[in-house]
Amino acid sequence: MELIVTPSALSCFKKEWGFGDGEIIRVFVRYVSGGELPFAFGITRDTPLDAAVTTVAEAVTFYMERKDTWFLEGKSLKIDSEGEDIVFQLS
Repeated sequence: MELIVTPSALSCFKKEWGFGDGEIIRVFVRYVSGGELPFAFGITRDTPLDAAVTTVAEAVTFYMERKDTWFLEGKSLKIDSEGEDIVFQLS
């Protein structure tokens, strides 16, 4: 299990979202609908309680709490950008 933040995603976070050096960002799983893909990823500034996966990209820390890693099922999560949109890719 690995959390990867691409340089283009980090640039988007800094320019569009206002994230700065030293910030801690939580990636979490949230329920979005009862359709074909009922769960999605969300992002917020937060303080870790039980971080299971952590990565640092240019002085910005990204992490997932242990309670959210069930969604990864042992896969890696790559956070990337397409223009101004953040995309999440499981591999």
